[in-house]
Amino acid sequence: MLQPKNKRAKVKKTMSGLIMLTLLSSLILPGVAGAIPAVKSQIEFSNVSVQAGQSVKVPVKLTQNEYPINAYNMQIDYDKSTLEVVRITPAASGVITSSATEEGVPDFQYQINNAEGWVRIIWVNSKDFSQEEDTGLIDADHTLFEMEIKAKSNAASGTTKLTVDQNDKEHWRFNNLEYSPPAQLSGGTITITAASSGGNSSSPSTGSSGGGGAAPSPAPSVPTTSSTPAPTKGVDIYVNGQKQEQSATASTSTIDNKVTTTIQVDNNKVINQVGNGLRTLLLPVTGTGTNSVVGELNGRLVKTMEGSNAQVVIQTDTGTYTLPAKQIKVDQVVRQLGGSAPLEDVKFQIAITPGNDAKKAAIAAAASKMNNTTVIAAPVDFEVKAVYKGQQVDVNRFNAYVERTITLPKDTDGSKITTGVVLQADGTMLHVPTKVIKGTTNDAAVINSLTNSTYALIYHPATFSDISNHWSRTDVEDLASRLVVEGAGDNTFAPDRSITRAEFTAVLLRGLGLHSPESAVTTTFTDVKGDSWYENEVQTAISYGLISGYTDNSFRPNEEISRAEAMTIVARAMKLVDLAKADASETANLLGAYSDGSKVQAWAAEPVASAIKQGLVQGADGKLMADADISRAQTAAIVKRLLAKAGLI
Repeated sequence: MLQPKNKRAKVKKTMSGLIMLTLLSSLILPGVAGAIPAVKSQIEFSNVSVQAGQSVKVPVKLTQNEYPINAYNMQIDYDKSTLEVVRITPAASGVITSSATEEGVPDFQYQINNAEGWVRIIWVNSKDFSQEEDTGLIDADHTLFEMEIKAKSNAASGTTKLTVDQNDKEHWRFNNLEYSPPAQLSGGTITITAASSGGNSSSPSTGSSGGGGAAPSPAPSVPTTSSTPAPTKGVDIYVNGQKQEQSATASTSTIDNKVTTTIQVDNNKVINQVGNGLRTLLLPVTGTGTNSVVGELNGRLVKTMEGSNAQVVIQTDTGTYTLPAKQIKVDQVVRQLGGSAPLEDVKFQIAITPGNDAKKAAIAAAASKMNNTTVIAAPVDFEVKAVYKGQQVDVNRFNAYVERTITLPKDTDGSKITTGVVLQADGTMLHVPTKVIKGTTNDAAVINSLTNSTYALIYHPATFSDISNHWSRTDVEDLASRLVVEGAGDNTFAPDRSITRAEFTAVLLRGLGLHSPESAVTTTFTDVKGDSWYENEVQTAISYGLISGYTDNSFRPNEEISRAEAMTIVARAMKLVDLAKADASETANLLGAYSDGSKVQAWAAEPVASAIKQGLVQGADGKLMADADISRAQTAAIVKRLLAKAGLI
């Protein structure tokens, strides 16, 4: 029980991770005998607005109370068809912590159940009041925690509400040292704006942000002048999901019958929001159909957003582009412009442009050369460039996967998309990591890329005669339909055949959407010839730090690759896709779970353990068989698991 002063109850940890939250309230939040305070505690959920497909943070505050709060418990219910909770963050005021107490019970705990539409939050003060001046009690005007909530991409515009059953003590309970005071709730209205309410008006459009890895190809320039008058008008933008009225201007220009809508942000107004915790700047532009859309910010705003880890989102009828400001690399761009350009005078233009007729024809021609391939969505260009006094710098490469989304035409079935492809300069098309989001009106494809380029969507179902009853069938067919793996001839895949070092490297690179070197590299391996089919793959893998070769300066491309060697390359790729590796203690424990774990050589121990940690390998019959050759089927399974674990497919 909660008792006065230093007689605080001791609650033991009853399960790994979170304690069973449905029972915890009865253990730590019982009522304490005594008079009920005259003043009710007041809890306020902020009212917010959010774009469909985007996230918003909802602060939960204690705005009024008679006595400081020592513990609370609440279950918040929400419309599961419209919303999902991403995370709960305790207030960083020092009053609430997320560290474990000496009894092993975290002060702050939560459990999210998006399948049923509820989240449970519990906090109990862990401090010994007799020993510490700072008792850690919560008084009025404190934020208890923040909820990060995402409106589903298919959510219709309108309002929904966060609710609590305030009559159920397991769902709504506040305690101080002497009482369990009554508490009253206010707020919690979430306004969702969808595509139909957006445009050059005051509401954003439906969509989702996206990103990925692909080789760049020539992108269209974004016009900065017009052959016709460009009327302007004030428009609304959104900062952290909150509408900022008349904080940008929209102008429409036409060059050679090509219409471009440009949204110019009021940079100073947005910069002033940074002090309030700027996270997302949304520029919704709908009603433009297949016209080009450009979002324009100056360098000072981009640099300020970079410092606060904020992102800019351009949302159009054609698609959505979500770009973290730090990926623009303002300082590097300014150096390319001569180093002396004032940030206020550098214009960064972020563009989404439907592909022109030449690119549509190129995609169609590439598809016609492939068996069983249909173009589902026409190509779309995503472009970022900096402009200063007639100079232009293209921002084409990023340090992390960046999302962009292509919105499918109405009544186009997203299940008929097997992958997104990037159009190469030579007219070929290659896979980029892609996943489909189902929507009420329009489905959408989220593409992840480490570069900017021209992207299209295709349907390319594939199977092989010798995998119909093989354990790897699903993985092989998935990657074959994505243009990641190929057959062995005569409509066979040869799933159990060993794979070479060059072949494994090529499959991994295709899966990740890495089709050209990150930077200029010179292949120094003595056995990688300039006319070999794998020269580009080796150069690309070297540039991204995925391979290193042997001490004799050879790569041995045609030798069969062992499971340990394959896991070493995969572990290096985990850094690219932001998957955590195993630390020293985890490595010992993970390898120790296998009967042959002690036989893994030291150089491969951490990579193999990292692959186990992320569920990329499982072993067989309690063995890892690290020195055994890896098969084509195992390669397909591992690459698919890597992409799925990283959320790229």
